[in-house]
Amino acid sequence: MFRTRRLRKTEGIRRLVRETKLSVDDFIYPLFIEEGENIETEIVSMPGIKRFSLDRISKELDEVVSLNIPAVLLFGIPSEKDDEGTETWNDDGIMQKAIRFIKKNYPSLYVITDVCFCEYTSHGHCGIIHDNDVDNDATLVNLAKQVISHAKAGVDMVAPSGMMDGTIDMIRQSLDNTGFTNLPIMGYSVKYASAFYGPFRDAADSAPTFGDRRTYQMDPSNSDEGMREATFDDQEGADILMVKPALSYLDIIRDLKNNFDRPIACYNVSGEYAMVKAAAEKGWIDGEKVMMESLLSMKRAGADIIITYFAKEAARILKTNN
Repeated sequence: MFRTRRLRKTEGIRRLVRETKLSVDDFIYPLFIEEGENIETEIVSMPGIKRFSLDRISKELDEVVSLNIPAVLLFGIPSEKDDEGTETWNDDGIMQKAIRFIKKNYPSLYVITDVCFCEYTSHGHCGIIHDNDVDNDATLVNLAKQVISHAKAGVDMVAPSGMMDGTIDMIRQSLDNTGFTNLPIMGYSVKYASAFYGPFRDAADSAPTFGDRRTYQMDPSNSDEGMREATFDDQEGADILMVKPALSYLDIIRDLKNNFDRPIACYNVSGEYAMVKAAAEKGWIDGEKVMMESLLSMKRAGADIIITYFAKEAARILKTNN
């Protein structure tokens, strides 16, 4: 009889044959930066996660650097919004200030910016509204303005999240034509219209004031469509392909890993984070173990990069174990 348990007998042999290993090098930590002063506000639906003004964010960034987390993903919350989200391409806007602040004071951190409009528009949708829906091509013109402004501020990578058709092509051409040929793009290539985003909308003040985002984000029922979306981003020049959310879409992560010769990222979103935190607070689960098992499942499914609010906690555990 072949006994597979022989290779599970001790921790030593389990370590030797372990197929998937999680590392702090896999993590990107999201940060919410709010325009204003003296702001450090915990997001009630995301325990442990806060919104910071730039004058209060240094302690958080010090901790990120000390834990050796390589990258942050920035989300800006402006003090003023309008129908088009014009603050997104204001060279003195909150995102642009944050890029310059971090690159000056924390040069080892790799800075990625979310490129979208929902936090900046008065209606909460991801672009210009015409006929009660987002106008795809008019929004692309504004996306180009936004990424060029981020690039001029010194960002290391842009990550467009709005799911407009032709986004990667527009951004790549705009960056190349303005001298930013070496600036990479992480595409939100397969982004579903998910119920797991709820707490994020609290964090970023980005809930739509009417309707929903199902005309531009993907139907959770579809997987073949995800492959088509990723193929377009790949052909248009995305450097990294992302799946969002992560836990309910591990099959999509694996599909991308098997079919594309690009780094694959996933976004362990706010609802996934909040569920673990809430159940752990109730004593129903071991929060740390569930956190680590969840992150490991994303890596095992094929994610090379994991965007996660757990990054600091997981990094501490990995540092202790090492």
